[in-house]
Amino acid sequence: MSEQQDPIKVMVVDDHPMWRDAVARDLSESGFEVVATAGDGEQAVRRALATGPDVLVLDLNLPAKPGVQVCKELVGADPRLRVLVLSASGEHADVLEAVKSGATGYLLKSASTEELLDAVRRTAVGDPVFTPGLAGLVLGEYRRLAAEPGPAPDADEPKAPRLTDRETEVLRLVAKGLSYKQIAERLVISHRTVQNHVQNTLGKLQLHNRVELVRYAIERGLDDE
Repeated sequence: MSEQQDPIKVMVVDDHPMWRDAVARDLSESGFEVVATAGDGEQAVRRALATGPDVLVLDLNLPAKPGVQVCKELVGADPRLRVLVLSASGEHADVLEAVKSGATGYLLKSASTEELLDAVRRTAVGDPVFTPGLAGLVLGEYRRLAAEPGPAPDADEPKAPRLTDRETEVLRLVAKGLSYKQIAERLVISHRTVQNHVQNTLGKLQLHNRVELVRYAIERGLDDE
């Protein structure tokens, strides 16, 4: 018998009260625990720090503090937080800025309720979720970033920590854009084991999120192997 899992804790941030309430209601009715909502960026940061959601459903266009700043601050404070941007904008610059600030996924507000619920579930386990057509754009941006020369290594800087063979294998598949579920199936291991390998790798490399991890892997050519 499988253990009863705790409901996923979600916070909804949007400056339109009717939209915010509708999303929160849909999530609650589908078994998610909505721990807070907020209508502006300052309020979002305060309430998220107070309630500790698993997933932040975040609009980018917020008064008081823009969504990307909210994302950056909260993911910086707790790298385990997953952020799903739910935006009316499909502009490539907005998508890339959100991902660089630490968002796990990006969904357009034109998505159906079912697509939103599925996206929140997948975001909670660390899968990158993007409105169709945006995933390729994001992967292309990772590659472009990785091709840019980084700062010269400091002579006193210690050598990169050693990853285990399995951690390297997981990292390689993350860099190819596979979801944790796909990696688990390919390596015939549990979803939780994949998450543990990713967390261990982040800790060893002193990286904060999947975006930095993918960039690290691509810089080392792991996505081409």
